[in-house]
Amino acid sequence: QVQLVESGGGFVQPGASLRLSCAASGFTFATRAMSWYRQAPGKEREFVATISAPSTYTNYEDSVKGRFTISRDNAKNMLYLQMNSLTPDDTAIYYCKVVGSIDSREWWGQGTQVTVSS
Repeated sequence: QVQLVESGGGFVQPGASLRLSCAASGFTFATRAMSWYRQAPGKEREFVATISAPSTYTNYEDSVKGRFTISRDNAKNMLYLQMNSLTPDDTAIYYCKVVGSIDSREWWGQGTQVTVSS
């Protein structure tokens, strides 16, 4: 069974940093591209960043470029999102996701809350 467990969220002030983690299991993590998404209150879930299986390719949503960095450790089955210079607009529940489907379904974690407020 695929499992994705996010952690690292919290309540921070504008300008602060957070590092999100996603522990993956139940599939061959090292062979799958991974992504981070987020969902703010009252808004649809949106793409944040993606990384290829060997970490040779990354892509970011425009508003986080230069502030967020996606990375992974295939030896530990871990996905990360380093978030710097946080603003209130970054407040959302952050989810990790396997790119594409496994066993004919998409897999999401349960999410971790990030709140940025003064």
